[in-house]
Amino acid sequence: MIFHPDKQILDELFPSIQKYQDLATKHGINDIFQDNGGKLLQVLLVTGLEVLPGREGNDAKDANGNEYELKSVNIKLTKSFSTHHHINPVIIAKYRQVDWIFAVYHGINLLEIHQLTPADLEPYYAKWEEKWHSSEGKDINNPKIPLKYVKNHGKLLYRDTEIDISSTNQHRPPLNRN
Repeated sequence: MIFHPDKQILDELFPSIQKYQDLATKHGINDIFQDNGGKLLQVLLVTGLEVLPGREGNDAKDANGNEYELKSVNIKLTKSFSTHHHINPVIIAKYRQVDWIFAVYHGINLLEIHQLTPADLEPYYAKWEEKWHSSEGKDINNPKIPLKYVKNHGKLLYRDTEIDISSTNQHRPPLNRN
């Protein structure tokens, strides 16, 4: 087998990737490449939240035990947040109990984090509940929450002011090459 020439670059990067995974494991994230694990770690560290284990229930909790639903969006791909593949009254009732944290990414770059309360999201809960009942109890597949709504109604928790998304090179400001 002949390796691709870029394998050498990957081999050089891999010790740092392993350090990233080791940090994620310390915070309860078993695979940074699955289920937005790398982004989840970043959001946890920026907000001070802790991951809640398991795939059922809420995603994170704060130092006081308050639980949160976490969502992220990559604005290079879409302008709305996914929710749940089986929205029904049980899921809606669970959502009405917690604040949501919305992380906005451009590729892998974290731009902003917003927090919305159950009251902020009630218009969506009511609409989903009505739709579920009018469809005779058929679960709703992944209704979206628009980024514009999150920005207009949420509390801004974090903003990275150093990322310039207008350039194709989405890193921190360029090095001074004088």
